[in-house]
Order: sequence, then C-alpha cells, then structure tokens
Amino acid sequence: MSTPYDIIKHIARTEKGSGMMAENKYIFHVANDANKIQIRQAVEEIYNVTVKKVNTLKVQGKWKRVRYKEGKTPDWKKAVVTLKQGDKIETATT
Repeated sequence: MSTPYDIIKHIARTEKGSGMMAENKYIFHVANDANKIQIRQAVEEIYNVTVKKVNTLKVQGKWKRVRYKEGKTPDWKKAVVTLKQGDKIETATT
C-alpha cells in the first residue's frame, strides 16, 4: 500500500496552473499507476480539503538530444483537481 506522498509527487507551478487556481483547480504531478480515487484520497489527506472532481491525463516524454546522444524524457501523469467552493490549498505562490 502506497502512502499519499507516494501518489502525489508535487504541485505543478506553471502559468496555466496559476490561472486555474482562481477557478479552484490545482494541477499535480502524480504517480503513473495512481487512479482518480487514490489521487482524491491523497489530496484530501495531505491538504485537509474536500475534492469535488479529479481529471487525469498522461503526458508523453519528449525526445531530447545532447551532442551526439539521444534520449527520451520519462512519461508522467498529471491530475487536475477541483476543490469544493471555499476550500483552498496554500502554496508558495499564493
């Protein structure tokens, strides 16, 4: 059994994510094998908020080249979590 901190890697601090905070939506990088129920429980336990909705998507890694070597950045999973009206997650940017 994984802990909530194994499921939620970190909150994504992007320009798009900052704009979504006004709509009570937060973007998290999560474990690749985590499902929506696990993500909901982890966010509620870590941040003491009520989750209204969870949307997930897989992000494909990109091919990168450094000098003569090629490699691929790893695939990762992103979750957009909508909170109940009135709940808020305190981040360093807010």
